[in-house]
Amino acid sequence: MLASMFIAGGLDAARNPETKVKAAEAVTQPLKDKLPLLPQDTATLVKLNGIAQVGAGSLLAIGRYPRLSACVLIGSIIPTTYAGHRFWEEIDNETRKQQQTHFLKNLGLLGGLILAALDTEGAPSLGWRARRGARRVSSAVSIGRAKTESRTHQASTRAVDVGRKARREANKAAVRANRAALRGGHRANKAVTGATRSGVTLAAPYVRHVNQGVHEVARAAVEGAEPYVSAGLERAGGLLTSASDHLPLR
Repeated sequence: MLASMFIAGGLDAARNPETKVKAAEAVTQPLKDKLPLLPQDTATLVKLNGIAQVGAGSLLAIGRYPRLSACVLIGSIIPTTYAGHRFWEEIDNETRKQQQTHFLKNLGLLGGLILAALDTEGAPSLGWRARRGARRVSSAVSIGRAKTESRTHQASTRAVDVGRKARREANKAAVRANRAALRGGHRANKAVTGATRSGVTLAAPYVRHVNQGVHEVARAAVEGAEPYVSAGLERAGGLLTSASDHLPLR
């Protein structure tokens, strides 16, 4: 029923485009200026519009591609209404009322076409699918972020564990090195002490021998010098006696 008006109007426009050329100029002229590829003949544009209405209306009537057909008819009825029913430009009140009625009629048809274009026959609408897709993408991003955070946390935990193990191993190595150093110091002290004792023990006989030699040399020197000391003392005593005899008495 919605398609019947477009089929009838489209057939009339395709058969008699000349009768609608004057009214269509208000729309076709700006279109031809902006789109040079369009046919420059207004009658040809009116005929093409009528053929589009017949084709899309027939598909809508038999239920084939209804949403696509409704969209094509929406694109056709808007310029047709604007060009053919400009009631605001009419001077005669009766003509103005007639054109206003046709304008509102086409406005109602436009509403029906919009409903037909949005009708999904029980299937999810494009808006619902878009919102659902957005939610899925958001959920996937959230899940991916959670997995990434979990993996990051696990990696950081493993890094902390490895760091702790490395620190424990380093502490153990430091303790072992300290113990080894202490053992090395004790061994060095023992070696030095042993070497000192060995040196003293080995040097003792030589020291005693040297001391004995010194004592013997000193004893021999004293014994050899004793006659000369005695003679010197006697000689000195004689000289003193002789000197005292020659001194004057007071």
